[in-house]
Amino acid sequence: MTKHNILFIGLDTHKEFVEVAYIEEHRGSNPVHHGRVSSAKQAIIKLARQFQSKYPYATLHFVYEAGPCGYWIYRLLTSLGHCCYVVAPSLIPKKPGERVKTDKRDALKLAKLLKSEDLTPIYVPEPEDEAVRDLSRAREVAMKDLKDAKYQLKALLLRNNINYAGTANWSLKHLRWLTELVLPHPAQQIVLQECLQAINERIARLQRLDNELTHHVYQWRYYPVVKAIQAMRGVRLLVAAGVVAELGDLTRFDHPRKLMSYLGLVPSEHSSGGKRHIGAITKCGNGRVRRLLIEGAHTYRYAANISTELQKRQEGLPKHIIAIAWKAQVRLCRRYQKLINKGKHYNLVITAIAREMIAYIWAIAKEVVLSQVDPKLRLARIPA
Repeated sequence: MTKHNILFIGLDTHKEFVEVAYIEEHRGSNPVHHGRVSSAKQAIIKLARQFQSKYPYATLHFVYEAGPCGYWIYRLLTSLGHCCYVVAPSLIPKKPGERVKTDKRDALKLAKLLKSEDLTPIYVPEPEDEAVRDLSRAREVAMKDLKDAKYQLKALLLRNNINYAGTANWSLKHLRWLTELVLPHPAQQIVLQECLQAINERIARLQRLDNELTHHVYQWRYYPVVKAIQAMRGVRLLVAAGVVAELGDLTRFDHPRKLMSYLGLVPSEHSSGGKRHIGAITKCGNGRVRRLLIEGAHTYRYAANISTELQKRQEGLPKHIIAIAWKAQVRLCRRYQKLINKGKHYNLVITAIAREMIAYIWAIAKEVVLSQVDPKLRLARIPA
């Protein structure tokens, strides 16, 4: 039997089955369709053993697309000692003339592209990190559901020309006013009561998720990073936990510009010849982190200062981390005023602030990691 160093195996994963194809390493080899196997764990283990017995001298390299099936295949194959890569579907090269798409072709294509090194693997979080991320996303969904219920109730009142005379919506006074309303028709009164009940239930649900997220974040391995980046203005516990849960280890980026590009906060560019055109931001990568940064960037429209709440968040943090946060606040507040005075659009200014925010967050995370490894190696890397 011919000895092969690497065997590239493409997996097109689905809920019930996995389409499998492979290609050998030697020059001129063509991808081979292996067939369809069940998506059960035992079937995947059996598949890996079959390839091991057929190619005993080869190292197995698996690849599949990221999707709703998650990362359990990656973790299973890596636990067996094999190499496995997960790639983003949007980053898989596609020919303009390809009009036929089948599971078999997708598996063959993945194996061939992995051999030619045309695929870029994505970052796979640890199970604990993914669990905290799921909890953070569940909290965000609960907030969205609460807002939807409030919009539905306000739309009902608007259709009946009922206006609240107070100023603070959804305060205790406003909620008491809602319970005292009597609509013209009994059927509408039922709708009002159901809306109020839905709002109360979703408020309680949001409170439960907030408590659970706070509890689990305190026990998380990335809690030192979460606590440290809260020294930044506009980065509270929920924002910090959301950013770290989505990005994982921020130090895997060796430069903050790569992190900016990963989050899609850099401007797009279309240049040819002597012409250069700079467009809107690319909006690639994780949209949730981008939205959290945009929310935090709005706080820099005010003058730089250390509020009481920010001072409480900075208690117990090292001085060099507080210095990075203060330098970030001074620079970003000044930059906001400078861009606004130039006549730049408000949204553009906020995006520019968010782009620099993630650079300072990266610098703080770098400091935390270096101090955990060896305090003597700590070196403040503050973006210019």
